[in-house]
Amino acid sequence: MTKNTTTVILDGLDCANCALKIEEAVNKIEGVSHATLDFTTQKLKVEYVSSLQESKVLELATAEALRIEPGLSVLIDGQPKVETDKKWTQEHLGWMSGTLIFGIVTLLQLNETLELVLYGVSYLLIGYDVLARALRNTLKGQMFDENFLMSIATIGAFAIGEYPEGVAVMLFYKVGELFQNHAVDHSRKSIAALMDIRPDVANVDRGLGFVKVSPLSVEVGEVVLIKVGEKVPLDGIIIEGNSLLDTSSITGESLLKEVSVGQEIYSGTINKTGVLKVEVTKSYKDSTVSKILDLVENASSKKATTEQFISKFAKVYTPIVVFVALALAFIPPLVIPGAQFQDWLYRALVFLVVSCPCALVISIPLSYFGGIGGASKHGILMKGGNYLEALKSIDTLVFDKTGTLTKGQFTVTKIVSLSSSSQDDILKAAALAESHSNHPIALSIMKAYGKVNQDIIKSVEENSGLGLKVITLDQSILVGNEKFMNQNGFSIEFSDQDQTTVHVAINGVYAGYLLIEDEIKGDAVETIRQLKNLGIPRIVMLTGDSDKVGNRIAQQLGIDEVYTELMPQDKVEKVEWLESHKQSKGKLVFVGDGINDAPVLTRADVGIAMGALGSDAAIEAADVVLMTDELSKIVSAIHLARYTQKIVWQNIIFAFVVKGVVLVLGAGGVATMWEAVFADVGVALLAVFNALRILNRKFD
Repeated sequence: MTKNTTTVILDGLDCANCALKIEEAVNKIEGVSHATLDFTTQKLKVEYVSSLQESKVLELATAEALRIEPGLSVLIDGQPKVETDKKWTQEHLGWMSGTLIFGIVTLLQLNETLELVLYGVSYLLIGYDVLARALRNTLKGQMFDENFLMSIATIGAFAIGEYPEGVAVMLFYKVGELFQNHAVDHSRKSIAALMDIRPDVANVDRGLGFVKVSPLSVEVGEVVLIKVGEKVPLDGIIIEGNSLLDTSSITGESLLKEVSVGQEIYSGTINKTGVLKVEVTKSYKDSTVSKILDLVENASSKKATTEQFISKFAKVYTPIVVFVALALAFIPPLVIPGAQFQDWLYRALVFLVVSCPCALVISIPLSYFGGIGGASKHGILMKGGNYLEALKSIDTLVFDKTGTLTKGQFTVTKIVSLSSSSQDDILKAAALAESHSNHPIALSIMKAYGKVNQDIIKSVEENSGLGLKVITLDQSILVGNEKFMNQNGFSIEFSDQDQTTVHVAINGVYAGYLLIEDEIKGDAVETIRQLKNLGIPRIVMLTGDSDKVGNRIAQQLGIDEVYTELMPQDKVEKVEWLESHKQSKGKLVFVGDGINDAPVLTRADVGIAMGALGSDAAIEAADVVLMTDELSKIVSAIHLARYTQKIVWQNIIFAFVVKGVVLVLGAGGVATMWEAVFADVGVALLAVFNALRILNRKFD
């Protein structure tokens, strides 16, 4: 059954625990196959069966979201937000007035009755919204959230005569929540700023001069004018002008790129020096910038294992602590001689305040999303937090050779004739055979010979990974590797060449061969060295080249394990074999050029596509996309993954240690509600700030 997807933004979603409940509720709607709510981006993505209408899905999902968190504004993805100060006025003026009354009552000497009344008034002004949400959720059977816990704890403080502490704890909680929400909002804006590559306008030639329009309305084939300092609005070919482009927002490269007539340029880059006229080749929805933004913004739907664990843990942690609190309040007074119920009730109330898992529920997804946003800043696209997490522990790193470790720009270095055919005859025959191919080797042969007359070709028969059989008006030509020649009855005895060898037979006679050289990328040797320094135990190279060629290149690169003479389908089998022979529980990562390696990229635990700027095939097949040909970005990606994981575990350990210590001290009667509130909102606030460090970390 086919499925559709729709996305809405839950503007104003500040409660991470509520986000989990909304996601769970929407997943239970009949016809919804999968729903994910990313607290960081506030996006609710719903996948549903095609028999349901989108309007119905939106109606049901919105109803669930508003049932759990009534103050939300539900926006269709792409719909502009409406800024308003009304909510701020209602929420903040109330507790600010309550704070003023609380301060006055605390300073003055009043009788007990008046003191209780004024403390009660200040308490209601400060915490009325918390109490209202707690009551509303309790009536709906949604207990054990932070509003319920804080309400019970502070009302309990009033019940045992601790009026000032009940008000003060609610006030501290509100202030902490305010700072926490501000920190989360700041982190959202910081990550959004990293991805602020969406062009605002396009200057389009509509016959009466250039007019400013939205890039969404520009059609393929129209001409756009890009002035100095403007973002390139859409992918296209330059038809007039030359300039330097800042591509850092897409590729992470700081050096400006020189472009001129005939070159393709990509949306999201910035024109720095000259006016350009560009013919649009892709609509906005198919453009590079649109695909990048879509990938990054939706990456959080693929959650890391740690995220999934925290989400499940949060559902059981709070109820367990609540029941422990109940036991702490009622059991000791019954079994311990002289134990006071009021004293143990206070300890139980401390337990309740500590039990909210907000620090973990907020900071862990934020850390991964910060890692994904930081990676995009460096020209590395991560399709999910799960892949970011996987890169921290690699057992086997497998490289394809051509176009990945080498430039994939072949050059014919020598032509050897072993028959009556001249070198020109051999080159012409090879060029005729390869004229229908886009393989780098074929292109190098075509470049060496020049243009051929394809009209004389009658038929072409291709054996993938081996060679070609071509019939022309006056010749029968075989072009391929040693294995292909042997299959066709020719005995080849000079396979010791350390360059790629293309053999040629004309009219049933072995004519000779061409030697073709591919240059190793400039940063390849250093990248392999750094990967070994990172402790990756196994680095492997796969190639279709002969043993001699493959081993020579592997030796130059410092790669100890190489598999040669592989057909395209053999690479998948070899990756599966390597997977089954891993030395640890680490991941197998495959790095390819993303065009011919789709099956292998899909099969690996993590598939990394190199130099995929503008390549639809690469972006579709890979889990991680490097927007340039720089191998060093693999090292940056691993550093980023490990640093993100470090931040995640710092937050987990910090939250558990602080909460654990306060729980123990609270049970022992040492910790007060002040420490308990710090263990709740204070820890959450510090964890959010710690997660933000990822955005400022440099990995190049």
